[in-house]
Amino acid sequence: MLEINLLAHREAKRLAQIRESVVVLLLGLVAVGLGVIFVDGRVESQIAGAQAAARQLEAEIERYRPQEEKVAAFKKRKADLEGKLEVIKELDRARTGPVMMFDELAEQTPERLWMTNLSTMNGKVRLEGASLDNVVVADFLRSLNGSDYFDNVDLIRTDREKPVNGVRLVKFEITADFAPPADTKPSDPDIPAGA
Repeated sequence: MLEINLLAHREAKRLAQIRESVVVLLLGLVAVGLGVIFVDGRVESQIAGAQAAARQLEAEIERYRPQEEKVAAFKKRKADLEGKLEVIKELDRARTGPVMMFDELAEQTPERLWMTNLSTMNGKVRLEGASLDNVVVADFLRSLNGSDYFDNVDLIRTDREKPVNGVRLVKFEITADFAPPADTKPSDPDIPAGA
């Protein structure tokens, strides 16, 4: 019988497979290495481009910084001027406020009712007066409540006085907040606009 030694053939085949695997592994490592180098180069070029863009933006920011400082100065000046205008408007309202209040009181006061005392403090108005009866006082309260110039109208007291010449008067005391509408301006044709 003939015996053939196949071990050498198997060993050669196994060595060829190992060589093949090593070659495939080395080619894979080379491909991965080339891919990493390519991606690294791309990422570095993107980083360099982003850094160049950032430097360019910083240069433009520095170029516009003087204009930004001017704008900030103009905004500050505008805010100062608006504050001054508001003070002027407030002074104008304070100057014309009593005139508007007396005008509104004259319009709202019914017949048979007389004011004997009027005082104001911090926008609060205190009215004292006399009337022929309580109904007239109630009408006066309703008209003040309906006015655009007065808020929180409140009757503090009413008292019957001693008869004078056969007429018994009702004394009253009222408090209210004077709150003229913000857009109300006194109209006087003798005063030119802007004066």
